Amino acid sequence: MSTDLNFDFFKVNYEKITPKEGRVLIAEPGLIDLNFKRSVVFLAEHNENGTIGFVLNRILNYNLTDLLPDFPDFKAQISLGGPVSPQSIHFIHTLGDIIPETTHVVDNIYWGGSFDTLKSLMIAKKISSKQILFFVGYSGWGKDQLEREITEGSWVVSSLNPIQIFGGGEDLWISTVRQLGKNFKPWTLYPEDPSMN
Repeated sequence: MSTDLNFDFFKVNYEKITPKEGRVLIAEPGLIDLNFKRSVVFLAEHNENGTIGFVLNRILNYNLTDLLPDFPDFKAQISLGGPVSPQSIHFIHTLGDIIPETTHVVDNIYWGGSFDTLKSLMIAKKISSKQILFFVGYSGWGKDQLEREITEGSWVVSSLNPIQIFGGGEDLWISTVRQLGKNFKPWTLYPEDPSMN
């Protein structure tokens, strides 16, 4: 005789923090949307009108000159920022307001700015690849949409330091989940493709 348990092994009780600029979203392990499966999303903007973020760990095998042909050859990490506006190119950086028209996000992290100035700084070799990340497209949520998804359990909100954000790579999801604490260990055991079990 068996009894069905009303228990979700992967549901974790934890102290929730609210989304805001500079924080990250960590996808719960069962999130099946291919755009966000096992993703870590940096939030560049969050207000009453909605949210804009960039997936940090969907690294593309492109050179910067593939996207911006008139730019110098510059070793840069380029990620698929999200499914919105896939023809657009965005960047976050730690260069501060030496980049005109940039937006301060949190601490020493900035979003966007003048591509012309960026190009000049690259030509002058005044930027290192550890100071900038590029994204193709972005992730966007309308008014109250992200809060609903968090309530439904699709995301956990957390914080990362700039070293993790700018150097996390494709393994960022697993390292970020581990950082959440031992209560989240079941997430790391969840198979990447449940249909293979």
